[in-house]
Amino acid sequence: MMIQIILLSDKEGLIKEFTVKGHAGYDRPGRDIVCAAVSAVVQTAVIGLTDVAGINVRHFQQDGFLKCALPEINNAEEKKAAGLILDTMLAGLKSIQMGYPNLILIKERKVD
Repeated sequence: MMIQIILLSDKEGLIKEFTVKGHAGYDRPGRDIVCAAVSAVVQTAVIGLTDVAGINVRHFQQDGFLKCALPEINNAEEKKAAGLILDTMLAGLKSIQMGYPNLILIKERKVD
């Protein structure tokens, strides 16, 4: 078992979309600290984007799956806020991955 995280960034390096799927399998459901940590980080990012930065993202979530996509952002202040929130999310995910490298796979891709 493994959590797979796919991040799509534009040519400026702004994460435009991210998908998180799978389960870590570190412990049974409800007691898996790796799944809980990843869930907390990505859900906080979505809340930060929507409630703090006021960006109307498209997101879908179900058991073991979350996908979030940003709209086209032309406002420089919103773009900066989104970048800070998503870069912080990525830093948090990489930190969790360092502790559990066999349970989390992060793929970063550039899109046009």
